[in-house]
Amino acid sequence: MDSANRSKVIVADDHPLFREALIHAVGKVLEGAAVIEAESLESLQAVVDTNADADLLLLDLNMPGVSGFSALAWIRKNQAALPTIVVSAIDDPAVMRRALRHGASGYIPKSSSISDIEAGIGAVLDGEVWLPEGVDPDGGNLDAEEAGVAEALSTLTPHQFRVLMMLGEGLLNKQIAYKLNVSEATIKAHVTAILRKMGVTNRTQAVLAVQQLGVAEPALAEGEAG
Repeated sequence: MDSANRSKVIVADDHPLFREALIHAVGKVLEGAAVIEAESLESLQAVVDTNADADLLLLDLNMPGVSGFSALAWIRKNQAALPTIVVSAIDDPAVMRRALRHGASGYIPKSSSISDIEAGIGAVLDGEVWLPEGVDPDGGNLDAEEAGVAEALSTLTPHQFRVLMMLGEGLLNKQIAYKLNVSEATIKAHVTAILRKMGVTNRTQAVLAVQQLGVAEPALAEGEAG
């Protein structure tokens, strides 16, 4: 296949073994597809930005540096043309429907069989919405506050979004500046802009707002990967 015409899929998951399973499934559905991997918020933002022509994004719901639906909401608003399937250890139908309301085109539980993963990928690539068999996609609209937070997130720049996620981890301006290799003054400027765009007056309120997009992870058995 001509490299210029190859399908391109982004696989974003922090667990190498599950990334490998997703890549295998992609290869079965799209023979010869180019697969770009991401394992954190920073790498996800980088590959989405540099691969605007990607055909599909497979997005882990809870990657390092991300809170719940926050990354999905931000990406769907900033890359509206990129079909996105959420992959997650959470198999709650209410969470699946919530993902669709945030703009996902499909939802694949990590407990799914390889054949179901392939079916989900194929369906979304064909322009359909895909959920596991028996899950009704209808019902469960987002409440006004959650929808408002998602809309506010969409106005943040990539750096501002990363800073907000780090605020949610409880990091101080100085710690964030060190991690991002910028000055503390730059972080203060980002925080000021974040508060204005989020319509709040302090960082605590901003963090509480983002928590509305959170999703409780299922308890894992000892030694089990999520």
